[in-house]
Amino acid sequence: MTRHVHTALFAYPGKAAFGRVVPKAKLYEHGTVGARLKGLFAEQVEQIVWQYKLAPETTNLSASPGAPEIQVFSMRLRASELHHDILQCIDKAISFPLLFELHYEDRLQVVACYKRPSEAEASRWVCSDYFATDWIAAESPRAALPVALNLGGLYEQLLHALIPLTHRPKESLSDLVERVSKVRMLRKEMDKAVSQLATERQFNRKVTINATARELKHNLKLLESGE
Repeated sequence: MTRHVHTALFAYPGKAAFGRVVPKAKLYEHGTVGARLKGLFAEQVEQIVWQYKLAPETTNLSASPGAPEIQVFSMRLRASELHHDILQCIDKAISFPLLFELHYEDRLQVVACYKRPSEAEASRWVCSDYFATDWIAAESPRAALPVALNLGGLYEQLLHALIPLTHRPKESLSDLVERVSKVRMLRKEMDKAVSQLATERQFNRKVTINATARELKHNLKLLESGE
């Protein structure tokens, strides 16, 4: 029986292998890292390895303004939970788009945010919320890297593989990321309405909450549509 190739788990070129351990103390030098965040690193992260450098010389793809290189970090975790503040700290320290492969026991999860240079200040990078696969078997087969014209195109396709919504025709990556953000916000509102409905005793309030929930469900359906 053939095993399913996970669409967000890619086989990176051998010549892109970098394999350098990143000391946590090095990351602390880039910005204000307080005792709480250092505690999270100590509690949740065993080791960080700069696994691959996807650059013009290692991929034969030209650099793009938003993606001069793409870095892949492999992280060995002490637990299956990883606080996103840790990923954000690493993203702030490294001035390139990043993908993270998280390892815990015999499982693996791929995580990344959409990271782009700030329009106001080119030296600063802006990060979206994070997108992640489910935990999968660490030995899962890997897909070939997507075909792309440049590193910017490759980065977009690597992110599309992680983003849970269908990409609409002619929709930019920024617009897709914004749509995911709205979906997440509406889902939270929906959960809140459902729990309110379960505990509300007054009939009139139930009717109002029910109407709100129906409208949220309708708006969610529109936002989640790939058309």
